[in-house]
Amino acid sequence: MTSEELLRLLESHWTTVITGLDDDDLELLSRTLREMKEEAAAGNPPGVARAVRRLRRTLSALPPDHPVSEALGGHRYVSGTHELPSLTTIDAVIGVLGTPPPDPGELLRAARRRLLAVPALTEHEHAALHDGADTPAGLIRLRDPDRGFCYPRFQFRAGTAEPLPVVRRINELLRADRDPWGAADWWLGGNRWLGGVPADLLGVRPDEELERAAAELVEAL
Repeated sequence: MTSEELLRLLESHWTTVITGLDDDDLELLSRTLREMKEEAAAGNPPGVARAVRRLRRTLSALPPDHPVSEALGGHRYVSGTHELPSLTTIDAVIGVLGTPPPDPGELLRAARRRLLAVPALTEHEHAALHDGADTPAGLIRLRDPDRGFCYPRFQFRAGTAEPLPVVRRINELLRADRDPWGAADWWLGGNRWLGGVPADLLGVRPDEELERAAAELVEAL
């Protein structure tokens, strides 16, 4: 991975970079990027290379599971001056890092809207699932402000309201009864351990692999 690619990764994860560093490290990051820009504008590749090395040291303060930290630890960076970042890329990163992070409440609302947008049981299937009983154990039930409670469709066999046993087992691991939104986010978000979205891998990857991936998350908490 080149330093240009590192800066583009930094730009794409700017929100969590801002929240993942303390004030001193953020100030150092800002100074380093400004210095990098000055050296690049002056046509001084050795000066840019020094700023890139300082940038990598500064970013090492991010949490180990942050995408930028994983990239720093998992890739060898090219140090030659011919692989230095462009002035345009440096400017873009300075621009986004100077933007205040989004309101946490709006981020939460956006995440919930995304989870509620996935296919869910139909009204008929919902009635068949309950059949006068309480909510079946081990299922994710999300509260939709417009539709009331809904059950994401991936939890059931195709065309039925029959829960998949592996889903119920994993939901218990994820404590979906206490945190249905967190469990839904695990199922419907990208998973590096599995190399895909867990809900999309049901019936594709062995059940045991899905369970191990969920257990890895629980053990890490």
